[in-house]
Amino acid sequence: MKKIFLAAVILCGLALPEAHAEIRILASPGGEVGPFLDLFERVRASRERVVIDGPCLSACTLVLSMVPRERICVTRRAILGFHAARSIDRLGRIYAEPEASEVVLEAYPSGVRNWIRRHGGLTSRLLLLRGRELTAIYPSCR
Repeated sequence: MKKIFLAAVILCGLALPEAHAEIRILASPGGEVGPFLDLFERVRASRERVVIDGPCLSACTLVLSMVPRERICVTRRAILGFHAARSIDRLGRIYAEPEASEVVLEAYPSGVRNWIRRHGGLTSRLLLLRGRELTAIYPSCR
C-alpha cells in the first residue's frame, strides 16, 4: 500500500502546475527496482524539486542517483535506508546480487557512496542515513 501511495504522491506532483513544482516523498519502503527507475526518470524529466519528508528505503533511494542533487532537499523527518541488492527466485528464495549492489553503489552521488562505505558498505543489513549526517550531504528544505 505504501508503494502505491508514493507513486500516487509523485504522479500527482507531476500533474501539478509549475507553481507547485515539488514532489514530496512521505514514506516508501522500496520495492522492485524497475518501477522506481521509470518513476524517477519521469521526475528527473519534470525538473521538479524532490522533498524527502519521511522514510525513503531501498529502491526509493535510487532517486539520489537519478535526480540532480541540487533538486533534492530533506526535512527533519527524512530517513534514507540502503541495503545490498537481492533477488527472489521462483521458489521464493532470496539471494544476494553482489554485481548489482556494486552498480547501485557506484550510481549514488559521491557523498552518499562514501557514507555507505564508511558504514560497512551495502550488505543485507539496512543502513539508515538521517539527521546531521544526512544534512551534511543534502540541504534542508526551506
